[in-house]
Amino acid sequence: DETGSDAHPRAGALLAEDTRRAVSGENIRIRTVECLGNCKRRLSAALLRDGCWSYVFGDLETTSGADLVAGAKLFATSTDGLIPWRGRPDSLKRGLVARIPPLDMLKD
Repeated sequence: DETGSDAHPRAGALLAEDTRRAVSGENIRIRTVECLGNCKRRLSAALLRDGCWSYVFGDLETTSGADLVAGAKLFATSTDGLIPWRGRPDSLKRGLVARIPPLDMLKD
């Protein structure tokens, strides 16, 4: 984030903690990684689901945990493996960086 990558606690850790608080017993796993390499869009997160498209979001705030959980719930109930646009929190509409297809969908 704007404080720099050497700030502690790091913005990503704060976002992960906010997301853990927002999850409150839902069947959603939260994992952290060192970096998503999305520096121009600052604080970023990814939503992944087995056999489905993966999503990367940027321009998030350390308090975007509830939005990520809302997006994960939409994703979990999606029948086509995509996060529906309708009902998606604004931060996940504005912050969409990439939608990545599952490997088995890629053609040679």
